[in-house]
Amino acid sequence: MTSDAMTVEAYLAGLPADRREALEAVRAEVNRNLPEGVVEGMQYGMIGWYVPHSRYPHGYHCDPKQPLPFASLASQKAHMAVYLFCAYVDGDSAAWIQAEAARRGCKLDMGKSCVRFKKLSDLPLDLIGQAIARSSNFVEKYEAALPPSVRKKRKT
Repeated sequence: MTSDAMTVEAYLAGLPADRREALEAVRAEVNRNLPEGVVEGMQYGMIGWYVPHSRYPHGYHCDPKQPLPFASLASQKAHMAVYLFCAYVDGDSAAWIQAEAARRGCKLDMGKSCVRFKKLSDLPLDLIGQAIARSSNFVEKYEAALPPSVRKKRKT
């Protein structure tokens, strides 16, 4: 579910207390591990972290008016989710998250780029923080993952 909130604080204030507490904990972990140049704000109706146009002028190839997404956090109808676009563009990171969760005996409800959870105790916070911290070369990995047609347009 997307939100019309214009700020992270307004987004969080509009949530039930239990979800607000859970998202605040995840948000704090992401912010503690955020690579240089990635900023927090609202994007796509949820809490987002992204590479601003001032740092990456091309923006997101699907919508260049948008800054390059890095990660997002949302309260959905039936769950909460952290979206790790930073891991999606890097198959090694996504595989590492799944392997590390399995090594710990955690069963993640994970899609290609998201980890869904119903309560905070379902989510290994430190693993999310480690996944964020491992993405310091995100822009380079993103550009390498772009289709050749997009890379070619950017060079001309």
